[in-house]
Parts: sequence; C-alpha cells; structure tokens
Amino acid sequence: MAEIGYGVAVKVLELLGSVIYQKLSSAWGVRSDLTKLERTVKAIKAVLLDAEEKQASDHRLSFWLGELKDVLQDAENVLDEFQYRILQKEVMKRHGSTSKKVSNLFSSSNPLAVRFEMAHKIKNIRKRVDEIAAEKDKFNLAQGLEDRKLNMQEMRDMTHSLVDPRNVIGRDDAKKDIIHLLMDQNENSSRNVDIVPITGIGGLGKTTIAKLVYNDVQVASHFQLRMWVCVSDDFNVPRLIKEILKSAKIDENFGVDGLQNSFRELLRDKKFIDNLGVDELPFRLTELLKVNKFLLVLDDIWNEDRNKWMELEYLLLGGCNGSKIIVTTRNNSVATIMGTAPAYRLGGLSEEDCLSLFVKLAFKEGEEKHYPNLLEIGNDIVKKCKGVPLAVKTLASLLYAKVDEREWKSVRDNEIWHLKQNEGDILPALRLSYNQLPFQLKQCFAYCSLFPKDYEFTNCYLVQFWMARGLLQSPDNENQDLEDIGDLYIRELMSRSLFQDVYKDGVFAYSFKMHDLVHDLAISIAKGECSVVTKTSTLAAEVCHLSILESGQEVTTQLEKLSKVQTIIFQTEQPMSLLETCISRFKYLRVLDLKDSSFEMLPNSIGSLKHLKYLDLRRNDRIKQLPDSICKLYSLQTLLLGACSNLERLPKGIRDIISLRFLVVTTKHTYLSEKAVGCLDSLRFLWVGKCENLKCMFEGMEGRLTCLRTLAVGECPSLTSLSLSIKHLTALQYLIIVDCKELSLTEMEGEDNQDLKLSLQKLGIQGLPKLEVLPQWLQGSANTLQQLLISECENLKALPEWLPRLKSLRTLSIIRCPKLSSLPEGMEALTALRQLKILGCPDLIRKCRGEDSHKIAHVPYIYLVKDR
Repeated sequence: MAEIGYGVAVKVLELLGSVIYQKLSSAWGVRSDLTKLERTVKAIKAVLLDAEEKQASDHRLSFWLGELKDVLQDAENVLDEFQYRILQKEVMKRHGSTSKKVSNLFSSSNPLAVRFEMAHKIKNIRKRVDEIAAEKDKFNLAQGLEDRKLNMQEMRDMTHSLVDPRNVIGRDDAKKDIIHLLMDQNENSSRNVDIVPITGIGGLGKTTIAKLVYNDVQVASHFQLRMWVCVSDDFNVPRLIKEILKSAKIDENFGVDGLQNSFRELLRDKKFIDNLGVDELPFRLTELLKVNKFLLVLDDIWNEDRNKWMELEYLLLGGCNGSKIIVTTRNNSVATIMGTAPAYRLGGLSEEDCLSLFVKLAFKEGEEKHYPNLLEIGNDIVKKCKGVPLAVKTLASLLYAKVDEREWKSVRDNEIWHLKQNEGDILPALRLSYNQLPFQLKQCFAYCSLFPKDYEFTNCYLVQFWMARGLLQSPDNENQDLEDIGDLYIRELMSRSLFQDVYKDGVFAYSFKMHDLVHDLAISIAKGECSVVTKTSTLAAEVCHLSILESGQEVTTQLEKLSKVQTIIFQTEQPMSLLETCISRFKYLRVLDLKDSSFEMLPNSIGSLKHLKYLDLRRNDRIKQLPDSICKLYSLQTLLLGACSNLERLPKGIRDIISLRFLVVTTKHTYLSEKAVGCLDSLRFLWVGKCENLKCMFEGMEGRLTCLRTLAVGECPSLTSLSLSIKHLTALQYLIIVDCKELSLTEMEGEDNQDLKLSLQKLGIQGLPKLEVLPQWLQGSANTLQQLLISECENLKALPEWLPRLKSLRTLSIIRCPKLSSLPEGMEALTALRQLKILGCPDLIRKCRGEDSHKIAHVPYIYLVKDR
C-alpha cells in the first residue's frame, strides 16, 4: 500500500513542522538534521502518489516503496519519542517529580546523554532517508500530484438502518415469491419447520431481500416470533443459540398467552442470556420455539460441515408447526446441506433496472434530464456491473452530484475493468470506488480489515482507533477536533457505500457494518500490512497490525518473527505469557485491544509502551486493579475500562496521563475526585457506567473539564451528586444520564444561570425518579439544543414555562413520565421543532389530542402512543 508510505510522510512532515519540535530541535542541537530530513521527505512525498499508481507494473518500484515505508515509520517512531519526552517534562512541571527517572531525564546533570541519544537517532534516520531518496530519480516519477483533503462541507446526510424499499429496484417479484414460500402451509410435509435457502453471487442483494421480507407487515403478523442472526464464517452453535435468543422479537398482538411471561423476561435480559451455560442453552431455545410459530433468518452462511449443522438443526426443526427459516448463502453446497425446500436462486438485475438504480443514486431527483451525455456514459458503466446491485450502488455513490464528464469517463474507461475477473466478480467496481478515495480514507478503510466479517463498528470507538494510528488529518480550524475529522471520514465512506447497515440508536453514537465483499476488498488492499493470526497463518515479516484469532504455541512462534508491530487485537482469550511477550517485543505499539479478556492484573511492563495511544480492557470482570506503571503512558489518548465490574480503584498517579481524550470507566470507587481522576484537561469524551458504589463525581474538578464534549453517566444507583456546576462545561455538546436513582441534578444549578452560554446540542435523561423539574441551566443552551429526551422520570411534575425559549429544538421525546399532564404555554414559538414523541403519559396524551392540540399543530411529525 503506497498510500501507507504517503500517509506516514504526511505525518512526519506534520510533526517536523510543529512549533514545539522547532523549539526542541534547537534546544537539543538537532535543528540542522531535522531541517534536512524535512526537505528530503517533502521531495519524496511529491512523487509518492505517482509511485502508487505505477507500482503494480514495476516490481522494483514496489520494493522501493516498501523500503521507504520502513524508514519513514522509523522516523515517525523517533519523533513520537520526542513527543513522549515533552509530555514527561510537562507532567513534571504540573505535578512535581513523580519519579526519579523523570527528574533525572530533564535535570541539568543529564542533558548531554539525552542530546547525544536523540541526535544519534535523528542523524541515522536522516542518512537512511537520504539513501532511499537518491534512488527515486531512476523511476521517472511525476512530481506535484497532491491528494485531495476532505472538508466539513462535503459531509453528506447520515443514512439509516432499515432497508428503504424505495431504494430497492427490480426485486418485487423476488419478494413476493419468498413471502409466498413463507406463507405456504405444506400439508404433505412431514416437517414442522421448512428451510428456504436464498442463493446467489455476492452483491446481488440476498440480505436486502431477506430484510424486506422480514420487515414486511404481512410476514410480521403471520409469525409470533421473529429472529435474525448473521452467521458469517463462525458457525459456533452455542454462540448462534445466544444470538438467536437475543434477537427474538415478540409480536405483542398475540398477548401473554402467546409467550410465557418467564420467556418474555428472559428475552429482555440480554446479559442473562450471555451468562447461560452450554447445557442450558439448548433447553431454553427448544422451549421457546416449540410453542411459537417463528421466522428465523440465518444470514450469510459459509459452513459446509454437515455435522455442525445437524447439531443446530435438531434444536430448530422441532419448533412449532408452520415455522420457517430463511438461509442466505453464496455457496450452493450450503443450500443443499441445509435446505428442506428448493433454493431460491436470486439472479442479477436487468440492465433497465440497473440503470434505474444508478440514476436514482447518482443524480439528484430529476437532474438526469439536464445531463444526457452523463446518462449515456452512466449506461455504459452500468453494463460493466453485470446486473450486480452492489456494484451499481457503489459506482453511483462515487459519481453522485459530479457533473464533469471527465470524471465519469475515467470510471467507464478505467483499465481496472480489463483485469482478469472470475464470474460474478464485482471487485473491480469496488476497487474503483476505493481508488477514488483521498489517501487518509484509503488507510482508514484498509485498517478495518483487522475486524471480523459482519463486525458491528461503533463510530466513536472506530474514530479513536484511527486516531491512535495517526490516520486523521489535522483540523482546518480551532473549532474542529480530530473526532470531527474521524466522523467525517465515516460519513464519507458511508456515502460511497463502503459502510452500510447504519443503526442510530443513541444520543451520540451509531453503528454500521461492511458488506462481506467490501471486507474482502479491505483484506486484499491491506495484505502485508495487516494480518489475522491463526495457528496455521503465515505472516509476512513486514506486517505491522495484527488481529489474533487463536491461541497456542503456534501463534507465539509466529509472533517471534516480527519486530515492528504497532497494533494488536486479541479476538480470543489469551494467556498472560503471550501478553508479556507482545509487550516486551513490540515497543512501538500504538493500539492494544484486550477486551473480553480475563486478566486479573496487567503486567507492570505495560508502562514501557511509551508510544501506546489506545488501550481497551472492556468487559474484563476479573481485573481488580491496574498497575501503577500504567500512569507512565503519557501518550495514551483512549482508555476503555467499561464493564470492568471488579475494578476496585484507579491508580493514584492516573492524573499523569495528560493526553487522555476518551475515557470509559466502571469502578468500585465511591468518589471520583480530582485526586482519583486528574487526567481530564484534554478529555473530550467521558462515560462512567455501572458503578454500584459511586456516590459523587468530579469533586474538586471545577474548571478542569473545559474540553469535554460528551458526558455519559449510566447505571450508578448510589450516585447523589455530580458535584459540578454546568457553567464550566462550555464545550459540552452531548449529555446523557441514565438510571441514576438518587440523582436529581439540582446540585448542578448555579447562581447566574440566566446568563449562561453553553454549547449543549443533545440531552438525554432516563430513569431519574428524583428529578422533579428540569434544571434551569438548560436555558443556557437556548440557541444550540436540538434534541431533548426525557424518559422514565416518574416524579417529573411539569415542563418548565421557559421550554419554548429553546429556539433550536428539533426533536422532543417524552416517555413514561406519568405525572406530566400538559405542555407549557407558548409551544408555538418552537418553530424549529420537527418531531414530537410522547409515549406512556396518559394525561399528557389526552391533553395533546384535545385542548392542547393547537400548541403542537405546527409540528410535522407527532407520535402520541399509549404504553402497552
């Protein structure tokens, strides 16, 4: 991946050009070498994009790019070490000498040793870069090509999770046929449950058809129980049973007789399902299915082992008579093994339907009439897509709103179409979309190959993952954070159909997936740079990013061949010995993902990872404490400790992690004070959840959270005070407080709330029985608040008279607040309000349908629903 080298070159130049490096280089006497290095890297960067395009046809050039990438990564590591030393010095300045090492490092008795060490590293790097740069001229590379930078104005609207039938063209007959198969009561069949396979090549829309059928009103009313599980290539029967149970949707129209109350409670408690034993899982599943006519979708199956299928089949086929299972697969052998009915073979779309889909997605509505030349070129492009909707959609998204004929012709006439293809291969269409990405997006996309197929990404975590790798371009202005840039990247990849299945179900977060063919593309691009490690895998020596799927000596042996690893993701349980091996061997780690592990304590050696920026320990319910050495990770930006239910405390020196931007924590602490969590000056995101003992947060932290943009507090039943005045949270945009039974929010009030100028955009309050009135400080966000959710606040008696002053409010949701009986006067002033949802508030709903209806007559979308 030449774009990797280009990206590192950009990063190196960014570091070299910063003011702090200029000052440090002068102080340490390396200014001359750094200036020469900067000049040489600039000259190399100028030809890198041309080199990327030509490397496929020139093996010498490809080898040169590999050597260049290695030396640039070494340069980045050295410059990162500079930054680490600067952070050390800042820690000492803020908090005093926390250790003799820090003190000695910057004391007057040791400057020569430091200068000599860093000067030697810089000089060595400069010589190596000079040697490689001298070879570039023999490749006749063009200079001056510059990569396009994204800007915030290019951001397109967020898509949504459900399939929009209006964007599915040419599949009406297929939908009707499959629904007929589901409704058909085959009296001659000896089976209670029929299995209907849907087969076809990748990208045809098998999953899309299954979703249309699954969500069809007629189908939903026909089955008491519906379940959806994406199987992918992990056909693990206990896992699949858990996923089936967790995905179960009950049709409430069947009443309590349709499903025992005990099962209703079971299906609502996802954590209980996760904790079910292997022996209990089959019993729970068979008991659920035998009394309820169900529809189960098993999406994207690859398993050809009949024995594995028979283990699950035995549990499913004993279900209630008339039940159906839909299986989607690319593999005809899978359909033969699993199907009880002939497979429904999904064919390609007609050229006419393909063109209709292309026009819908490439042009704004009605715009195609004004561009007949583009329409003609589009028709030629569509023919190359061979009836595959995913290919059509990807290329249409690529060309959306572009009117330059040259761009359209470059897609139509691209040489990539002439490469040898297998039947039904749509990778050329996907590769074209990838080739058109700016280099930063190419890198971000490629690194997604480290996650398994059908992995559900969450926007905020993925952005932190990219940030730790240094993949995000610097913001254009001071009002942007790196998090904004990362979110822009995600939306851009969505707009190009490289991310899909977007599901937005929260105030600040949303999830999405990659189509498995798009995932295949990411793997093919990242080959040699990113690898999945199994007992039988073969790792290239230059690999830098690992996702470890299996454990054992075979895995450890493979890791011993590597030296420059920067990313490690443990996808399965690993022994402490392997973790210790990784820490001791891979000193340049930026990302260490240990979620779902069961380490009781991390090794002290973790403090030696001076480059580490991302540490994930989520859902480790055995870890009791973190080693004090973790406080030496001055470069750490992301620390994830969510659902670490036995974590007794945070280390005393955690305030020294001064780069921290993203913190998720579960702890047994009673108080989170300035002394316990003093590392909040750079914090942008804070989530504190499931802290059973926590009584008070933020004590002594007034004025310390000025960069905080997102604050989420959840499931802290003992929490009585945030001990925080809202006036200091001037950057706060998202505030979510859920299930804090003792919290009233009154302690957040200040004396001068009328003059507050806040930035709050979204506020979600749920499960606060002590909340009686909305806090006055909300008026400080009168010009910014867009979304307000109030749920399950049983003692909230009235909405404030000043509510209509929230001029920017677009969405208002009030759920299960039974004491609310009316809306305040003046609601007509909320001219920006687009959606009002009231659920489970009987008196309020009655008023809104009657005497208060005039207050909300201007709102376009109103949902007034009695609770079930």
